[in-house]
Amino acid sequence: MTSRRSSAWMAVLFLLGTAPALFLSQAWAQAPAAPPTRIRGTVESLNGNMLAVKSRDGKTVDVALAPNFVVRSMVKKSLADIKTGDYVASTSVKGTDGKLHAVEVHIFPEAMRGTAEGQFAWDLMPDSLMTNATVTGVAKASKGDMLTVSYKGKTSEVEVGPDVPVVTYGPGDASLLKPGAAVFIIAMRKPDGSFSAPAVTAEKDGVKPPM
Repeated sequence: MTSRRSSAWMAVLFLLGTAPALFLSQAWAQAPAAPPTRIRGTVESLNGNMLAVKSRDGKTVDVALAPNFVVRSMVKKSLADIKTGDYVASTSVKGTDGKLHAVEVHIFPEAMRGTAEGQFAWDLMPDSLMTNATVTGVAKASKGDMLTVSYKGKTSEVEVGPDVPVVTYGPGDASLLKPGAAVFIIAMRKPDGSFSAPAVTAEKDGVKPPM
């Protein structure tokens, strides 16, 4: 139970890379007992700090954003931008060939190196995994490239096809939270069932959060 809880909270830190270090240390010390909730959908409205999101299951979810909430954008990259030594996050699923096939890849900014290092279950789709690791090799595969990545003394291989979204984080602000914009939020559920969050990853120039 403790291991699953730690992985879930580390996923929160993964999405808080641009927040001040002091905030992160305080947030870690006050980690909630319940795992965070990942909210994916499109903006319905933003009223003050209250963000209404139409989630992918069609329900409206209200999220109370922190007074100093952070908005990050997505910046499109390509497979050619992934280099040995990069710290990346990849969502993948195991194919019938037994290999991990990427669904999306994030290239972390250098300041976020080491964030949530490891491989753990993810909920983008059934049986998906998130691997946060350092790229130790890039080789051509039958379709795209094969990334060899290293995390906590372990090694894994992830095949990245040519059509897999590759992105990195960019700056953003509340103007991105307009109706219809795609967003991804890791929120904390309060005892009364409501949600709160310190940050939002939002669509910009048509580049949507793929995670």
